[in-house]
Amino acid sequence: MKTINKSKNSPEPVIGFSESLLILGVILCILGYPIIFKHQEPQAPLFISFVLLAVYGRIRGFKWDTIMNGMRHGLRAGVDPLVIFLSIGVLIATWIFSGTIPTIMYFGFEIISVKFFLPTVFIVCTLVGIACGSSFTTVSTMGIAFIGIGATLKINPGLTAGVIVSGAFCGSNISPLSGTTNLAASVGEISIYQHIKSLLTTDIPAWAICLILYTFLGLNSKNVSLGAVHQMMAGLQNGFWISTWALLPVLLLIVLAIFQVPAIPSLSLGSLFAVVLGWIHAPKTSLTTITNTIMTGYVSHTGDKTIDILLSKGGISSMLTSLALIIFALALGGLLIKFNIISAIINHLTGIVKTPGRLAFSTALTCIGVNLLVGEHYLAIILPGQSFLPSFDKLGLKRVDLTRILNDAGAAVNAIVPWSVSGVFIASTLQINPLSFIPWTFFPFLVTILTVIAGMLVKVPVQSPAANLVAE
Repeated sequence: MKTINKSKNSPEPVIGFSESLLILGVILCILGYPIIFKHQEPQAPLFISFVLLAVYGRIRGFKWDTIMNGMRHGLRAGVDPLVIFLSIGVLIATWIFSGTIPTIMYFGFEIISVKFFLPTVFIVCTLVGIACGSSFTTVSTMGIAFIGIGATLKINPGLTAGVIVSGAFCGSNISPLSGTTNLAASVGEISIYQHIKSLLTTDIPAWAICLILYTFLGLNSKNVSLGAVHQMMAGLQNGFWISTWALLPVLLLIVLAIFQVPAIPSLSLGSLFAVVLGWIHAPKTSLTTITNTIMTGYVSHTGDKTIDILLSKGGISSMLTSLALIIFALALGGLLIKFNIISAIINHLTGIVKTPGRLAFSTALTCIGVNLLVGEHYLAIILPGQSFLPSFDKLGLKRVDLTRILNDAGAAVNAIVPWSVSGVFIASTLQINPLSFIPWTFFPFLVTILTVIAGMLVKVPVQSPAANLVAE
């Protein structure tokens, strides 16, 4: 470690590959041990990691202005997700108030059998994810309904959540309306449809394997008493407005997605429409009740303990703990980027990739690493994409080979990182410990493995000058 002159005009220090690797290893230990082995919440480990990295940076020679700018840079990348979190909290509360989620649950009980519950959930969540282009919207709407149905059918909540997340992220991955899918295509500077065509070569096999596995697991489910199902349906009818009219907010979200209205105004309009719909059904509802529902969530008073637990949720306040976690994660990620720690790792990897197989593996590994350390799925696409794009061009490979990896190992993997934006959102929305659903979320694991295999099977074009260079 070089001695650094810490005067105001001194140059900033340079952190090399070995030092970066050591720093990342320490951070992963601080995060992983209490969260994975002690089952603690991620907020404290993330805060400790952020503070220790900031102090280390100052000791190492970085100015306080640099440290603060790094934090601000990290938080800036998360402004949209933070607002989306709050909007989804409101959406959940208002959709219960309007009877939308209870109606989905009620009709679900009428058509879903125990044996085929899991594959049905997987297929429906995939289709909804494709239609609306948002895994978050799918999880916060259909996901909540299916969690409720699964609880009544005595199915492991972690398994149900894993199926929901797999379907939602698969659907979002291959949807032309998805923000992450469009981002990956734009990083590679190719058309969205070229990108999706490439994605299908890995996502369809991963989807098919998931469907087989979930069908097999569903066949092992025990039969549940129809009396419990009928009791739940009766409770929903007595406590909520059950009607096809209550499904109009779902239709509105799909229409807004088709017209490519951004997530935040779509969610806000969906919530506002649900409030109006609920008020039309129950015009005596006071303004105070509606505003309290938006702020603190809907509180169910059906008298049925199971229903009241399942459908007392949502609201702005329900997302505040998750927002704290995301803020610490983004601040930590901002310092890692500002100190050039992530750049040092990526630059080292780009210097040793000389074959398609190594390049595919290094790109996927970097996407996973950014997810683990920064927790932001957009950055997990942008940073590796911009870094490895010249290497793909140099080897004469198609850019779809890069963008496919960015989507599969960047966007999808975010769902199975407990402290990531997606992991925190899923845990908060479905009210489940991330370690309970991650082992059952097969799609991100499978699609990452398949995308690396697909990258290893790519051949360098014979006519490419880069190919001759490699051959030498």
